[in-house]
Amino acid sequence: MGTAISLDLADDLPVAELDELAGGVFAWLREVDARFSTYRADSEVRRLDRGELPLAEASDDLRHVLARCADLWAATDGFFDAYATGRLDPSGYVKGWAAQVASDRLLAAGAANHCLNAGGDVRARGHSSSGRPWRIGVRHPWDPMSTCLVLAGTDLAVATSGVYERGHHVRDPRRGVPAVGLRSVTVVGPDLGLADAYATAAVAMGAAGIGWLDNLPDHQHAVVTDDARLVLPATLQPTPTPTPTSTV
Repeated sequence: MGTAISLDLADDLPVAELDELAGGVFAWLREVDARFSTYRADSEVRRLDRGELPLAEASDDLRHVLARCADLWAATDGFFDAYATGRLDPSGYVKGWAAQVASDRLLAAGAANHCLNAGGDVRARGHSSSGRPWRIGVRHPWDPMSTCLVLAGTDLAVATSGVYERGHHVRDPRRGVPAVGLRSVTVVGPDLGLADAYATAAVAMGAAGIGWLDNLPDHQHAVVTDDARLVLPATLQPTPTPTPTSTV
């Protein structure tokens, strides 16, 4: 997927079992990379895009992803578009979806406490090895060595789409140009694939993406604009510190 992936398994299980669980996660993610990579000429996505692979002969996973991308195109008024670059590229959904599937499989296998980070798209469940809720840092859009936000919880799907690594790579599908206005969008929800796609769509919308996120049910968000403003929904606004008073 062209990114680093890390896995933290916090359950007190035998080392051999933990190794097997981790091996299954990375095997699955390598399978996803081989099937959906836009960089590998022999991937299913590239072959389908070139017309060499009929959709009827594609894998169940590819057909599922394309169906979800079509649903997301409708749900985002066309701003999540797997063809925004002129060729098939479902990456804005695939990375989060793949990590969500891996996390679901870990949970089903009895590993209820884990954190999977796929290039900044994070699925965390249960508690860390310290017994505390997971803490997930959101990278500062201008300073790669620091964070601008920290989230904590026991069941989090956190996806961030931004321009600080690849520049303005998300395109506004209506104008056919790189989207501007939002430097970083973080979306938190119950499903990492959806959160990933919603974050990408909001970046594609530009400044209008903030209002769209405000009306997105069952999700929270944090936005950093190109002019360095941090925008949070009303439910996440910090409580003002009371001004000290004195009496005479």
